Amino acid sequence: MPALAEILDVLERHYPPRLAEKWDAVGLVCGDPADEVTRVLFCVDPVEETVAEAEDLGAQLIVAHHPLLLRGVHGVPADTVKGGLVHRLIRGGRALYCAHTNADSADPGVSDALANAIGLTVDRPLDPQEPGGRTGIGRIGHLAEAEPFAVFIQRVAEALPATVPGVLGAGDPDLPIRTVAVSGGAGDSYLARAAAEGVDAYVTADLRHHPAGEHLAASGPALVGLTHWASEWPWCGQASALVDVAFAGNVDSHVSTRCTDPWTVRATPAS
Repeated sequence: MPALAEILDVLERHYPPRLAEKWDAVGLVCGDPADEVTRVLFCVDPVEETVAEAEDLGAQLIVAHHPLLLRGVHGVPADTVKGGLVHRLIRGGRALYCAHTNADSADPGVSDALANAIGLTVDRPLDPQEPGGRTGIGRIGHLAEAEPFAVFIQRVAEALPATVPGVLGAGDPDLPIRTVAVSGGAGDSYLARAAAEGVDAYVTADLRHHPAGEHLAASGPALVGLTHWASEWPWCGQASALVDVAFAGNVDSHVSTRCTDPWTVRATPAS
């Protein structure tokens, strides 16, 4: 059976830590690199629900997109939420590895997975790390044929896991959509970039009222708003496939089926 270090080597060849933003915290959070691993769980969030899922599966490794300890800490006492998870993982002999902005910028990475899920052919990064390069934040792609914005929004909704907030669209329902920019995770800081690229629509998460409104007032691309979790969940399948190929027959990889989107209740007027 492969050691934890061998699995991490595969992940870091595809999601090089050097691609991570300087402020980020990626890599091994806990776990012994020499330990054998036979089962891996891939998820977006390292939280109580996914740790419990790993326990149910008997997974010795959790590979998460979001860091557990993004900001510097001076301790991990068990009576805190994150400290409690660290203790729980260690007591259970489970490792936690996080690939965050390095997975965002990698080729292929998080936004490639999102683009592929909604049926786009990827052309280039939205915000490349170097001119003409293939790494960077977001992706620009195209559909095989143009379709009305209302149809495109439905396409996106059916391609991604369901969430209580659902998928929102801002723009003319009849606008033909062919070229599309996507960015997994919070992406309204790239609104101007998407507009400059002249795409028909921009798909991302965590869009805020004022930036979105100002973008549309300036005749920017139509917007498709997702929840953060849903926009990044397709990456789990991409990363899982890497382990499947590298360790076929020796490691069972699983994509988390537990929704960790924080929004769980939606209300609308009765009339």
